[in-house]
Amino acid sequence: MKHLDKGVRAVALLEATKGVLALVVAIGLHVYAGQNLSLLAEQLVTHLHLNPANRYPSIFISAIGSLPQSSLTLMSLGVTVYTLMRFVEAYGLWHNMRWTQWFALLSGAIYLPIELYEMVNHFSLLSVIVLAINLVIVVYMYLVLFPRATSK
Repeated sequence: MKHLDKGVRAVALLEATKGVLALVVAIGLHVYAGQNLSLLAEQLVTHLHLNPANRYPSIFISAIGSLPQSSLTLMSLGVTVYTLMRFVEAYGLWHNMRWTQWFALLSGAIYLPIELYEMVNHFSLLSVIVLAINLVIVVYMYLVLFPRATSK
């Protein structure tokens, strides 16, 4: 296996992981639709040993509790579509399909301005890590699609 193949396969594994996480979210949205989401969010926060009265946990609990059920169904469908896209991209990258390399480049590049905005306006270590990983993937996929001629 060439070095390039290993890199593309690493990106494929990352996309598959994102797909699995999104699938868990979609299933969770579907399963918990119709239930008291504020109570579930509070139980989750407590289970994670966080104080529900603190700023971020209380924002999370309030936001979850204010979601209408129709929004949960739409969110579940949207997350399912996102999941399918991640799995198709992962499969295509794993099997070295050129169009998925383009898809990985473009779908990663689309998020860069949003991630940069998030990092500037809500600076955190997580926002820096997410931006850095996505930037590395975009640059790497560009190099895969447009390899430079090697000097002799």
